[in-house]
Amino acid sequence: MKCPFCGHPDTPVVETRLADEASTLRRRRKCAACDRRFTTYERAELNFPLVVKKNGNRVDYDRAKLQGSFHLALRKRPVSLELVDAAIERIEEKLLAAGLREVPSTKIGQLVIRELKKLDKVAYVRFASVYQSFEGIDEFKAFLDDVK
Repeated sequence: MKCPFCGHPDTPVVETRLADEASTLRRRRKCAACDRRFTTYERAELNFPLVVKKNGNRVDYDRAKLQGSFHLALRKRPVSLELVDAAIERIEEKLLAAGLREVPSTKIGQLVIRELKKLDKVAYVRFASVYQSFEGIDEFKAFLDDVK
């Protein structure tokens, strides 16, 4: 690893420990030339499947989009960020375990709905009301009756 301060290529690792997330290593390095210290983070590179949108477009999987969906559905709800992160981790594990090169966005939506149902019923209904695009009030009322 090159020193970000002087560009010297020799920067031995002084200390290694797990970062906040158990899947990331935090390494303290010290430049052999200028003696300055800096931190690097190391995590496994995972190849998530491409997401196939309803219109047929293919886009890269984006964890931030998934987090945004959860945060929007859970807005002003009493659910901790740790629980949300754990739910996202479970979804990502399922996507990786499937071993597919492409996954329909509807499949990801179904995984989100299942996780939201476990976390918070109000968020579950919020997300489902947009995601499932109900045709009318009667269909939505039937859905709400099932939630009860």
